[in-house]
Amino acid sequence: MMMKTTMVALAMAAAMAGGTAAAATTQPTLELGKSGLRLLDDKAQVVDEFGVRAKRWDRRQLADGTTVALLQDADSGALRLIEVRDRKLRERAHWAGPAFDVEAVCLYLEPRQQTLQAFLLGSDGLAEQWLLTASGKGQVLRQLATVPDAKGCTVRDDEATLYVPEAGVGLWAFVADAERAGRELVAPGLAPQDMALWLEAKAAQPRPVIPVATPSAQTEPVRGGGDAADDPAIWIHPTQPARSRILGTDKKRGLAVYDLQGRETQFLPVGRVNNVDLRQRVRYDGRAWDLAVATQRDQRSVLLFGIDGAGKVSTLAELPTGLDEVYGICSARNPAGGLDVFVNDKDGRLLQLRVTRKSGAWSSATVASMKLATQPEGCVADEPGRQLFVGEEKRGLWRVALDADGRLGDAAIILPVGDMLHADVEGMAVHRSPAGAWLVVSSQGNDSYVVLDADAPHAVKGRFRVGLNPARGIDAASETDGLDVTSASLGGEYGEGLLVVQDGHKRWPMGRQNFKLVPWREVVRVIEAPEPGRR
Repeated sequence: MMMKTTMVALAMAAAMAGGTAAAATTQPTLELGKSGLRLLDDKAQVVDEFGVRAKRWDRRQLADGTTVALLQDADSGALRLIEVRDRKLRERAHWAGPAFDVEAVCLYLEPRQQTLQAFLLGSDGLAEQWLLTASGKGQVLRQLATVPDAKGCTVRDDEATLYVPEAGVGLWAFVADAERAGRELVAPGLAPQDMALWLEAKAAQPRPVIPVATPSAQTEPVRGGGDAADDPAIWIHPTQPARSRILGTDKKRGLAVYDLQGRETQFLPVGRVNNVDLRQRVRYDGRAWDLAVATQRDQRSVLLFGIDGAGKVSTLAELPTGLDEVYGICSARNPAGGLDVFVNDKDGRLLQLRVTRKSGAWSSATVASMKLATQPEGCVADEPGRQLFVGEEKRGLWRVALDADGRLGDAAIILPVGDMLHADVEGMAVHRSPAGAWLVVSSQGNDSYVVLDADAPHAVKGRFRVGLNPARGIDAASETDGLDVTSASLGGEYGEGLLVVQDGHKRWPMGRQNFKLVPWREVVRVIEAPEPGRR
């Protein structure tokens, strides 16, 4: 009797947990009986039945109004996705279940992109989160530990929270977003059969639904394991923009070079390089150079690279800094046409190095400096705006004026850490075109990106996240360190430019970190559309 009561309570909780999408219109009545899933009319008469022996199931109403139910076949262990259409129950897709014994099934309609996902909980506490794609393929997004011998679960979509009761312990809340992790015991001592009543009494706490830009490609994984990928820079091919390159740091092993399809074309084993930046058509010895710079943390130096007309990178020199913990870097063409390098230290120091070349040898000298109170990293020089933007990770975004000689001038915080910009403040880049100049900043603490006007008064235009692209098998981006953007037309999807972001968690499939490519028109689309809930 207790088991029956528990399952009824869990079914009630699942029915009420569909979030705002499920509540938009009246859903058809579904009932799971001994002979299968049944569709009932308003008089509780059976209209149609899908014959399957199942004990575990959940339902959702999709954005197009279609109601779907996910069941686990008790005989085969297969997962069956059933849809209600024209007062009929039809199987949309089915998949082999996971390798472990499934004790509970619950659906999650992710609120940003309306992707349908499922949590499958095993008897030993191991669980899997699946993406159920429109093409009829169920794929594992991540594995996670939940509750041993769980008898039920439910997801509140608008909270992005998975609730799982544990007998003798209470009710656990898990972060449902596959890009994040975290759990909390929200109701100690709560009995599993009381979960539905607790959820009904507890007001939902909707999370802000930040709009999502869809990535178009991703690079091959970096070679280093763990937290290895960090910062990208985009090099534009002088005559064939589609053959442009992305330089990306592997802060454990070296510098990788990728094409616009994400394939690695070159790797330079130069050690622990943290951040990278580049400038093209810099003038030395009467000729134009394409130069990249990267911070080498072991040597506390700046590595200087040359890039030839085909996008091949070679090491030119190593420039000492005198800093104790060299960290972030960016660069600019100075008014004389040469290269200035802005490099910072974890202690808050920021140096401006002016690069020179004499008798074929490269060198640098410090021409200006400043100090922030705490650790900086990300920065970007906006030459047309004669300004430098610097991220102080825990405090906010700085704007530093560049004087007539290109040297550091007055500085002020233009966006402190708060509701919009979350610590850590990380990578940043400027997209400047005839339509205007936008500054993109990584708000690492909430897996998003803030967009501001690059020109004064630097008004905030909006924010976005980089989400899944199920059709191309690309996972979302989270905890982004570095990023870069170009306004150059690279052709095709990148006709208005390209944004490249580091992905802190490679979820689908699980693996080493990489970089995501996002068409600039995707950024414009989500920023110019009104944010959900905003009037």
